[in-house]
Amino acid sequence: MLKTAVFNQEKSAILEESSLRNPAIGVEQLDCAIQQALAYLHQHQFADGQFASYCAGDAPMQGWIYADSAVFPTALIAHCLLHVAEYPSADQMLKRTTLFLQNQMNFGGLWNHFTSIHRLRHLCPLDVDDTACVSALLRARGIECPVPTNAPLFLANRNREGLFYSWFIMRWRWIPSRTFWRVTVRELLHPIQSMLFWYGVEASRGDVDGVVNANALYYLGDIPATQPVIAFLLRIIAEKREGNCDLWYRDSLFVYYSFTRCYYSGITKLEPLRQPIIDRILALAKPDGRLGETLADTAWAVCSLLNLHCQPPELEAAIQYILRAQNATGEWPRWLLYYGGPKLVVGWGSEEMTTGFCLEALARYRNLVKA
Repeated sequence: MLKTAVFNQEKSAILEESSLRNPAIGVEQLDCAIQQALAYLHQHQFADGQFASYCAGDAPMQGWIYADSAVFPTALIAHCLLHVAEYPSADQMLKRTTLFLQNQMNFGGLWNHFTSIHRLRHLCPLDVDDTACVSALLRARGIECPVPTNAPLFLANRNREGLFYSWFIMRWRWIPSRTFWRVTVRELLHPIQSMLFWYGVEASRGDVDGVVNANALYYLGDIPATQPVIAFLLRIIAEKREGNCDLWYRDSLFVYYSFTRCYYSGITKLEPLRQPIIDRILALAKPDGRLGETLADTAWAVCSLLNLHCQPPELEAAIQYILRAQNATGEWPRWLLYYGGPKLVVGWGSEEMTTGFCLEALARYRNLVKA
């Protein structure tokens, strides 16, 4: 039995290595798709550096839909562009985007989901998710912002278990940070509006979300204060709760993408989640090459496998599926990527957002093949 298991492992390793040595997808084909995607994003980036995002009530975004001015979609796309930053057009887009995000920064070096021109901007509290993603992006671009660091505000915004609350708001305990109180006291200035906000959303003041904590971990790194977060993420995977560990991200593949990004960044204490996530992703493989149900699922799955240093035969089929789905003008179809709560009443997506994730998957696979 042991010999058989060892033989199967060796056979699998040989198949994975040979599939990368003799890929059916050439570097030229990948380069062409990447260039088309970059051209599309470059043409559709707003003058201020923002990318389009839309709100809709159905996942394919074929019913009611309206444009929404939000910080987070642009930050997500920019993180994808980091993988193609050597292209002049990508570098130009990143420069515009980082300037846009710096202009959206609030006191204390914190960010909001909505931009400064949005009607809900003054009702929605500042949050950990946007702040962590934007801060990590600026750091990756070598931009010293915010100054001073906002890390103490993150550490002041934790529950008794050491996990990060999703919102920067007033807490019923003493927090020895004057900046934290200056950030959160504005809630007292508009008590009625604040009450209406919490009444009208699918969120609560004490939310602790899986992906939000993963993004905070990605930004802050493996430090003593983030050890409870590492244990939290491992517990979510061990208990198979990835489909319901976060109010905003209701797709398991996006959860895998976020968790494995932390592993890829060097947080090796997340090693126990590696094989379970690989197994669960490969179990979702479809005959047409999809990994999961949607195009976005497939892009997230490809990136997750690469984050985990895994190159199974299913990887090439998934890349072929992504290539076939690309439109002639360079983009991929829009789809809701994250939601306003578990009821799935409203979500956010756009062609630009889907294109960003597909672009990341292709670029990272191209580097693998080329190497």
